[in-house]
Amino acid sequence: MDRTPLPKALAFDVFGTVVDWRTSVARQAAPILAAAGREDIDPQDFAYEWRKLYVPRLARAAKDLGGFQKLDILHRDMLDALLATYGLDLTEETRARLNLAWHRLDPWSDSVEGLIRLKRRFPVVACSNGNVAFMVDVARYAGLPWDAILGAEFAQAYKPAPAVYLRTAAALDLEPHELCLVAAHHSDLAGARAAGLQCAFIHRPMEYGGAPAPDLAYEQAWEFRTDSLTGLADILAAV
Repeated sequence: MDRTPLPKALAFDVFGTVVDWRTSVARQAAPILAAAGREDIDPQDFAYEWRKLYVPRLARAAKDLGGFQKLDILHRDMLDALLATYGLDLTEETRARLNLAWHRLDPWSDSVEGLIRLKRRFPVVACSNGNVAFMVDVARYAGLPWDAILGAEFAQAYKPAPAVYLRTAAALDLEPHELCLVAAHHSDLAGARAAGLQCAFIHRPMEYGGAPAPDLAYEQAWEFRTDSLTGLADILAAV
């Protein structure tokens, strides 16, 4: 029986795969919404609606003629649009503080242990659409032991553009098939596979509070599939 050859390194999507953006952003938004007298807005819904603007904003950024923009900038554009939708007029200081909620994201309960185990056997790198300073803050807050932070800012493009995956592999002196993208999103993995990478799917049903993931149409038979990073360490025999 043929076996999938083990990759030589692992590249990780971060939002939703390694950290829980929804409840983390909601936790930080709750006191701001309460102080604004908007207890009618569910903080979890607020976080979700903010995130829903992500894919359309990335698509628009990819068509912009002004070059690559950091995700921090795009998140702020999305926040301003969301506040206008809700009729919320927050101060500049409050908006800036709320935008930084994305820098303080809690890891899933298995993430740190899983990364530590995987790192004993493989280089582990962040391959996120988050810019480098952003990802450094998330790593320090959540205790994520990356060997390197690559991805969008390094490639000057956003996933699922092939350049993000290919330049991440090249930075590690690897051929694309020697690198495995680890992600909770079928659309991200589909982009990685099209670029020649191996793929590991991590099932994170609580990313959307138990609701179906919005990218199920991209699902394929990935090389590896599990429901935690510790589970992936088991599969890859990373003790």
